This record gives sequence, C-alpha cells and structure tokens, in this order.
Amino acid sequence: MKIAIYSNLGESSNIVATSLKKKIEESPDLSIDGLNPEIVISVGGDGTLLSAFHHYQDISDRIRLVGIHTGHLGFYTDWRDYEVSELVDSLEHDNGQSVTYPLLDIRVNYVSGGPADYGLALNESTLKQISGSMVADVYIKDTLFESFRGDGLCVSTPSGSTAYNKSVGGAIINPTLNAIQIAEISSINNRVFRTLGSPLIISPDEWVKIVPKSSNRTILTCDHQIISNEAVASVEYRISKRRISFAQYRHTQFWRRVSNSFIGKVNLDD
Repeated sequence: MKIAIYSNLGESSNIVATSLKKKIEESPDLSIDGLNPEIVISVGGDGTLLSAFHHYQDISDRIRLVGIHTGHLGFYTDWRDYEVSELVDSLEHDNGQSVTYPLLDIRVNYVSGGPADYGLALNESTLKQISGSMVADVYIKDTLFESFRGDGLCVSTPSGSTAYNKSVGGAIINPTLNAIQIAEISSINNRVFRTLGSPLIISPDEWVKIVPKSSNRTILTCDHQIISNEAVASVEYRISKRRISFAQYRHTQFWRRVSNSFIGKVNLDD
C-alpha cells in the first residue's frame, strides 16, 4: 500500500514523521509515495490535516486520511505521537475500512462577469466585510430568505461544525448527517434590521446563495484561507457530491470526541 506523510514544521511533528517514514520503509507491505498515495497520514493537528486535504484535494476521491496529533486532541486526528508502531501495524492489516464525511461545494461569481471559481471546504467558508457591516441577501433554493446585516456569515460542514462555526454560536452536527449549516457572525437586530438570529441547517436537496451589497469590500475564505481578491457578485454553497474518507482503524466516536474536547470528561461509550 502506498502512503504519503504530510507533516507540519514543528520539531515534535518532524520527529514523529521521521520515525513513521522509517517504519513504513521497513515494512514489506508498505511504501512511501507522495504523488499517488492510497493513504495520506497527517502529522500535527487539525490545521495540518486541513492543509493535507487541500494538498491532495484533486485526488481526494482516491485517498483515505489518517491523523496523528502531536499536540492537543484534534477532531480529525485519532492517533497520538507515541503510537507510531500501532498505526503501522494497522496499515499492514488494512482491509479498506473507512468512514466518510460531507464536504462543501463553493461557487464564486464575480462582478466582472468573468469565469466563476470553485472551491471545496472540509470545515467551512466565510463571507465577511473588510470594514463596516456586511449587507447581503440570503437565498435558499433561489428564494429570498432574509437580508443580513452584520460582520459576516459562516457556512460549515457537519465535521466543521465544531470549529469556527461553534465559536460564532452555530450548532454542533454529527458528521453522519448529510447537511450544511449557516451561522450568523455578529448580526444586527433592531427595529430597522432583522434577521432570523439562529443557525440554519440546509438539507441535501437545498442550496444557499449569498449576494453581498458591497461586493468590493468582502473577504471570502475556505477553511480560513482567503480564496478571492476580486469583487464578489454572489457565492453559492451546496453539499458536495464528493466526500472525504478517513481510514477507520480506530475512529473515535463523535460525541466522545466532542465531550473530550469541550467538556473534558469521558462519559460516552465508543
């Protein structure tokens, strides 16, 4: 089986990546292949795994991801830095087992009328304004839902619901559900301006379009990376037909992961 190792630049991550590479090269059943891997092992944290996903995005339908965390517990990283030997043993006995999560399709239309851009998010995409309040019309399935005024909007996947989405008041969604979520970022609600003021869960047969009124001052991100410097006419979001796959050797149960990360107690069975 062909394996790629994607590590951050931290000292502890480099030590783990070096040890992992050595053990893989010693195995008769495994080999290192950074160009056409079947398994991509991320060494670092959730940010490193996000980078690994985008690095191999074009072949994401042909790979499975595994995460080793070298710091605090992450939502995408199931293995600890001291478990390299156990992970290699799991790789040697791999039978194709996997768990898949939804991804977010992003289509960006520009004021210039030029070709649309497309993005794929594992966690979320945000639309914000550089200064002042962002004003935007929000459409659900081509029907105007509300006119938003505030700092911005966050559209997230279920697996990304525990990230930036949670920090702006969004709900946590189990990633076994095929849905996307819209959360408001500091919306303005008074006698003049009114929004729902609540996260929205969008079903698989629906989509969202956001049309900013001040398109030349907006910032569009995908997994916290700015993906557009042009004036945005509209952004369309929907559940992608593609999904991300994780090699399920020892995949931590989702609500246990949530409990461990935010509450600090282990109180749910695997």
